[in-house]
Parts: sequence; structure tokens; C-alpha cells
Amino acid sequence: MPRPSSKDRLLDAAAEVLLTEGAESLTLEAVARRAGISKGGLFYHFPTKQALVAAMIERLVGAFDAALADAGPRPGDFLRAYVAATVPEAVPERPAGGRAPADRVTAALLAGVLVDPGGLAPLRERYATWQRRLTDDGVDPAVATLVRLAVDGWWAARLLGLAEPEAGLHERVRRHLMEMIDCGAP
Repeated sequence: MPRPSSKDRLLDAAAEVLLTEGAESLTLEAVARRAGISKGGLFYHFPTKQALVAAMIERLVGAFDAALADAGPRPGDFLRAYVAATVPEAVPERPAGGRAPADRVTAALLAGVLVDPGGLAPLRERYATWQRRLTDDGVDPAVATLVRLAVDGWWAARLLGLAEPEAGLHERVRRHLMEMIDCGAP
């Protein structure tokens, strides 16, 4: 497996600093040290903390857009891809006492927004685009929005550890969401 680029190592290190030490500890020096990269190497990619946080958001949005790119042409396919990209089919295995890696990156991103509240603007823009796409997906727009809001709430519950459904119930709830999409499509 290829070694992550310096830029990816810096983004991963920033996530770790945020998760283990908190947003107040996110400094360019702390990120460079955690990544094992010189401060000059960090400045090459991210001249400011805001640029670092913006890159974290960009990486998250890019990964989600890539997951949605495979949506098929049938009514409801984009909405199905949205559910699939957000809620796994089964309860993911977690490391002992920890969060799944994808949730760790997302948690770090949200913590990073505390550093730069304006950093949410690109994410808000993408959500508006995704919502327009969902309501134009050939499913009743009310059903599409209801499913998106349920999925986004589920994502937040997983992210924050707020009574997320256990195995069995997780699968049943996800199946019901998919059935709602099928019933909302012509």
C-alpha cells in the first residue's frame, strides 16, 4: 500500500490533534510535530490554520461526492447512494473503546470548524447542492427530504455516540428508509 502524501499525513495529524487534545490545541506546530513533517513542509501545503481546516472540509466533501458519483439513473438512485454513503448496511465494528476511523475524521472536522466557523460555508454549499439533487431524484421531494434528514440525524448520533441503534435495529431502520425511497418513487 502506498505511503500517504505529506498533505494527507498533515490532515490526518490535524484530526488526531483535534481529537486527542481539543480544538484549542490545534496549532500548525502541533500538526507538523504529530505528522513528523517540518514546519516549513507544513507551510508549503497550509500557510494558515484556516487553510488547514478548509482542506479538512474539502477532503470530507470530496470523499462524500465520490461516494455519490456512482448513483444510477433510476428514480431514487441518488437518494439510495446518499443513504449508502452515510449509513452502513450493518453496525460497523469499532476498535475497543473507540470510534470507527471515518467517524474520527468527521469528528475532527467538526471540531476544526470551531477554529474557523466560516469554514462551514463550503459544506453548506455542498449540502444545498445535494438537497437540490435529492429533490430532483424522481422521488416525492418530501420523502427525499425526510430520508435525508433522518440519515443526517443518524450520522450525527453515530458521530456523537448518542444512542445509535444496535445491530438488528440498525438494519431494520436502514431497510425501512430504503423502502420509503422505493415507495416514494413512481
